[in-house]
Amino acid sequence: MATPSPLGLLAELTHRCPLACPYCSNPLTLDAVEYELDTTAWSRVFDEAAALGILHVHLSGGEPLARRDLATLSRAARSAGLYTNLITSGLGLTAAKAEALAAAGLDHVQISFQDSAPEQNDAVAGRSGAYSRKRAAAECVVRAGLPLTINIVVHRGNIGRIGEMVTLAMELGAGRVEIAHVQYYGWASKNRAALLPTRPQVEDALAEVAALRDRYRERIAIDSVPPDYFARYPKACMGGWGRRSINITPLGKALPCHAAESIDGMEFWSVREHSLRDIWLHSPAFNAFRGSDWMQEPCATCARRDIDFGGCRCQAFLLTGNARAPDPVCHLSRDHGMLAKLVDAASPQPFVFRSRRAIDRQAPLMMGIQT
Repeated sequence: MATPSPLGLLAELTHRCPLACPYCSNPLTLDAVEYELDTTAWSRVFDEAAALGILHVHLSGGEPLARRDLATLSRAARSAGLYTNLITSGLGLTAAKAEALAAAGLDHVQISFQDSAPEQNDAVAGRSGAYSRKRAAAECVVRAGLPLTINIVVHRGNIGRIGEMVTLAMELGAGRVEIAHVQYYGWASKNRAALLPTRPQVEDALAEVAALRDRYRERIAIDSVPPDYFARYPKACMGGWGRRSINITPLGKALPCHAAESIDGMEFWSVREHSLRDIWLHSPAFNAFRGSDWMQEPCATCARRDIDFGGCRCQAFLLTGNARAPDPVCHLSRDHGMLAKLVDAASPQPFVFRSRRAIDRQAPLMMGIQT
């Protein structure tokens, strides 16, 4: 079977970040700033991405505003013919930077909020004053003429305020709001018990999202990513392993998905030694779970195997220890029952944040952020 062409590139420009969100999906061990890909390397990656058929690039992190060359990278991606989206916490995004990014050809900005309530937002972000600075950043984006999306990660502590979050997005001038339930990888796995909502909370939230979409359909687009642990069937994670997307880490490792490094024993090629085309077509990691030959039962003979592609490989590994196992989210998996046990074991409790020392050490490196 012919290998499909990828459509999207997630460019993790840095793991530096001024926040300490307890659901952070970045690896437990962050890439060091001194080894990040430089401007020339990223520009080459963008050119290779466009040649491979990729249409859009998400400039992400960590916090991409930590890169002094962000405007240059935006211009390089645009010059390669890629649609460019900046995924940012908003901290450090001034009016001058927003205008410079717009002039460089940036197409879109996505700003994350931890909550609609300032105090709760700052408590989850692990940084005082974050909420007000995010609002100011959103205003800069709109004034610069850039389309804006507001992203809010939903968990036990804020799931009851989805309506307020949508209202916040409209107040800020966003054309789209993304409501995404926590994915339990990276640092989020350490806080799963504190983050998991209850089943009644999830049912109420799904109903509210449906009602909000109907009420505001003429005013704002509302995207919602439902929580895996409460589903009957798994999602087609990343549109299928090695089918649509490439993720490049700050050090240059190419991953089939953001959390792929959580699977033990995987071999990831780097853009420092290989072209993006070679990585996409020939690297062991990208070929590990393509097609269906790797599947175990019931996935191997399931009518949905070309719909959800067996679900999430990272989730299967983290929950069962076997990356080839059916995603436990599927009700046909013999491990499906463990999800109910995890949900039942969840309870309100303090978050475990990344070390304060790590955040304090990273903060001075942030462009335009006062510590």
